[in-house]
Amino acid sequence: MLFSILIYGSAHNSQSAHTAYRFADSALKAGHKIHRIFFYGESVHTASELSAPPRDEQNIHQLWKELAQAHELDLVVCIAAALKRGVMDKAEAKRHEKGSFNSQAPYELSGLGQLSEAAIISDRLITFGA
Repeated sequence: MLFSILIYGSAHNSQSAHTAYRFADSALKAGHKIHRIFFYGESVHTASELSAPPRDEQNIHQLWKELAQAHELDLVVCIAAALKRGVMDKAEAKRHEKGSFNSQAPYELSGLGQLSEAAIISDRLITFGA
C-alpha cells in the first residue's frame, strides 16, 4: 500500500509527530511505501534544526531526518504555515531578508499543491493531530 501522512499537531506539545513517525517506521518495516510526509500548522516546527529537546526526550526532528534519509522519503513543510511561525530555509531567509535560517534538507518548504498531489497519488492519506 502507498501511504502519505499529514501531520497537524505540535512537535513538542502533542504526540502527533511521534505517533506519525512510529506509524511510518512500522509501515516501512511491513513493506509498505510512503509517498510523502506533509507537515502543516504547528507541526512545521518539526523542521527546525534549532530545537534542543532535553536528553530524556526523543529528538523528533532528527528521527524524521534519519528515516527520510534511510528510505528516501519526501518531507514537505507547508511554506505558509512555516513562514508564519519563523521556520525557513536558506532561500526563504534570503527572500525575506532574514539573517539566518533554521531548516534544510531533507525538509522541503512547499505549498498545499504537494498535499493535494499526495492525496491523489496515495492509496491512503493518514492524518495525525487536531
